[in-house]
Amino acid sequence: MDVVTAVPTPRSGAAATARAGRLSLAAALLCGALGAGVVLLATRQRWSEGTTTVAGGPFPLTAQGSDVTGVPAALAVVGLAALVAVFAVRRAGRFAVAALLALSGAGTIAAALLGASDRGALDEQAAQASGDTSATVESLSHTAWPYVAVAGGVLLLVAGLLALRYGRLWP
Repeated sequence: MDVVTAVPTPRSGAAATARAGRLSLAAALLCGALGAGVVLLATRQRWSEGTTTVAGGPFPLTAQGSDVTGVPAALAVVGLAALVAVFAVRRAGRFAVAALLALSGAGTIAAALLGASDRGALDEQAAQASGDTSATVESLSHTAWPYVAVAGGVLLLVAGLLALRYGRLWP
């Protein structure tokens, strides 16, 4: 009695490459769009708060991410535009746009980390509130929102790195 055993055929290299291209495309789109959205959301939130003395009493101050630095939001918009543009160009253009996407993620990370401990925006508000240009903020505290912006920047960076590595396989 002859038994026929089915032997699975190995995947061809072209099919595996096409699958890697589709998966990387989906991952890059998801990371890029989510990263830009997270950064834009985080920059609209309160990054720091403190008080200053006005007329002998405490006066509360708050600063949103956009008050501290406008760079993360601007780079998120650049990254989102680069994510869309990566499909409009081929070869060297795609590489350049993918590099721009990765750089916008790296820049967002750096700017958000620098803004995480910044006190300049609150010092400026303290000077305006008190009418004294040398007034500074007291009892300064920071929130986690700058680090949320960093996480969004990491997602943008990942999208850019995926585009650099696998962009040649994308439609």
